[in-house]
Amino acid sequence: MHNPLLSLLNLSEQEKEARGLKYTPQEIFQQPGTWKSTYQKCVDKTEKLRRFLEQSGIGGSERMPPTVFLVGAGTSDYVGRALTHLLRLRWKCDAWAVPSTDLLTSMENLITPGRQYLWIAFSRSGDSPEGVAVLEKALAGHPQIRHLVITCNREGKMARLCSSHAANTFALVLDAAVNDRGLAMTSSFTNMVIAGQCLAHLDDSEHYGEILRSMREVGLRFLENAGKCASGISAKGCAKMCFVGSGTLAAVANESALKVLELTAGKIHTMAESVLGLRHGPMSTLDKSSLFVMFLSSDEKRRGYEIDLLKEVREKKLGKMTVVVSPQTYEGLNELADCVLSLDAPRNLTDEYRAPVDIIFAQLLGLFSSLNAGLLPDRPSPNGAISRVVSHVNIY
Repeated sequence: MHNPLLSLLNLSEQEKEARGLKYTPQEIFQQPGTWKSTYQKCVDKTEKLRRFLEQSGIGGSERMPPTVFLVGAGTSDYVGRALTHLLRLRWKCDAWAVPSTDLLTSMENLITPGRQYLWIAFSRSGDSPEGVAVLEKALAGHPQIRHLVITCNREGKMARLCSSHAANTFALVLDAAVNDRGLAMTSSFTNMVIAGQCLAHLDDSEHYGEILRSMREVGLRFLENAGKCASGISAKGCAKMCFVGSGTLAAVANESALKVLELTAGKIHTMAESVLGLRHGPMSTLDKSSLFVMFLSSDEKRRGYEIDLLKEVREKKLGKMTVVVSPQTYEGLNELADCVLSLDAPRNLTDEYRAPVDIIFAQLLGLFSSLNAGLLPDRPSPNGAISRVVSHVNIY
């Protein structure tokens, strides 16, 4: 079977431009290669990052660690959600994903007086009006809060704000190659997650380097297998898609639902739910037009709940198709799904590190579904409802 992603990459430049394929396929395809560059950038800045984090109360101090807010909007919020479990584990502190959209409207309700904070903000462009406004307001009204901004745009307003407030801010700017030119965030999502994982492992970057090598090897294999599955599914014309995951993989489910929704301009209705939460009402949406996607955990206890849900979906004949992205090939799994995408992941690639790999399936599903809907993946919103950088937000 041919590789459908490579077929798009091999189109002429003229056809890519005409079909809205100049950026998005390449930005999906390049990801495993770019992860190494992001890792090296973080390694090169280890001492500066470690010093900033220590001054913020992370590591190297006996004082109470700060409360960490992971701040972003949309996909950038899901970057934070994909990192909370790892940062809690590694930093031994409270880490919460708090959307910048919530902070902008309710900042004073979310800050506890007298508590030490480190806010890590994620932004592809660094120009999101909510992200910029939150950073400005916090710098002006709460100078005790320290800010680490991870962005893909050196010229963005958030990076420039850090330059002018060097005492309590730090900007980690990723390579321009991962500042996606297409509307949907793909390379920028996975590389900002990688950067966050690097932060979690500043004290043992060589160990994380081994994990990253596994991630890259799995990702390169997964690109082809996931592309074939995604292309075949998109041709079947599912009108609804439901994505489910536990722990860190719940963030993958959220980003998956958003990615397909964005790339199909809402022509496919998507949702994301937790494994146990699906039964509490949302399961009613699964019908003969639905695709059901499970991101299966490597943790045995979580996996037990997930397998039970797959059995229930199969027994009740819910959905048109079921896809499972699984860390390994488990006995009986093929009987519960129409397509099992096994990562064949080594032991060091636990759930906490899988987000950059697993999301590739949904990125490809969104890409091929966009084409199947007659849209231009690089700019899939024909009525201009959404744009690459959110605009026209009044700040009060």
